[in-house]
Amino acid sequence: MQRVCFLLRVRPERLIEYRARHTAVWPEMLAALTASGWHNYSLFLREDGLLVGYLETPDFDAARAAMAATDVNARWQAEMADFFEDLDGRGPDEEMRPLTEVFHLA
Repeated sequence: MQRVCFLLRVRPERLIEYRARHTAVWPEMLAALTASGWHNYSLFLREDGLLVGYLETPDFDAARAAMAATDVNARWQAEMADFFEDLDGRGPDEEMRPLTEVFHLA
């Protein structure tokens, strides 16, 4: 199982709304994530907008590709894009660059 951690930055003026959106993630989005191989997926948000994402998956590239092929992901990404800084016209899912794991306590 691959452990994946990534960073994004939420616009400070959108933090409250970003949190609210994630209290009611669309059921079809949750189902698509699960079906695409995203497991133990968590998002952590710091008060300055730093967002840390963590997930486990057998193959991150395959999990991303599976999500990219869904209509619900396209709709979710379109709605969420304005919440983030520094996307340069890309979607949040395209900016998820995994950090290199340097230690893991098993």
